[in-house]
Amino acid sequence: MKKPWVVGITGASGAAYGVRLCRFLLSAGEDVHLIVTDAGWRVLKEELGWDATRRQESVRLHFAADNQPGKLEYVPVQDIGAKTASGSFRTQGMVVVPCSMGTLSGIANGASDNLLERTADVMLKEGRKLIVVPRETPLHAIHLENMLKLARLGVRILPAMPAFYQGPQTLDDMIDFVVGKILDCMEIEHQLYKRWGMPND
Repeated sequence: MKKPWVVGITGASGAAYGVRLCRFLLSAGEDVHLIVTDAGWRVLKEELGWDATRRQESVRLHFAADNQPGKLEYVPVQDIGAKTASGSFRTQGMVVVPCSMGTLSGIANGASDNLLERTADVMLKEGRKLIVVPRETPLHAIHLENMLKLARLGVRILPAMPAFYQGPQTLDDMIDFVVGKILDCMEIEHQLYKRWGMPND
């Protein structure tokens, strides 16, 4: 059976990163289980204009594409009994992008208060890839301690920090750089940004 990736979108600014990642994965033929927290829906509404009141329809609208090889399954964050809540359901791993400090704290401390946190806990206990993309500034000591705790458990901490050496011209270029770095951690090939030292074409 084809193993999906899990993508979690939380209430930190930067919802466009999560949406772009999902679209790339689907276009590349990867299956995706999408979990969005209630605060994540608030950010999707405020930053991208999504309808947060009709969530299933909104997901279908924004991820619909003809001949898209990958399949997307949206799972409500309250559904604590969903497939991804069990380690017996096999996945390739999980990316939380963007990751709020509240969600990061919940993952670091094993809270499992909702499906997103429980799924991240499953990734830890099963030894699967878990990539967390924090989007907050400035950071205080509790934020840093939680990141350090996760890093020591093998979680990849990938702050949403766009670079400039590739000569970005648009906002999409900045988004693609961060998403490209996530895909590097997922070990998925892409050409979303020009790598350092590589020719322009």
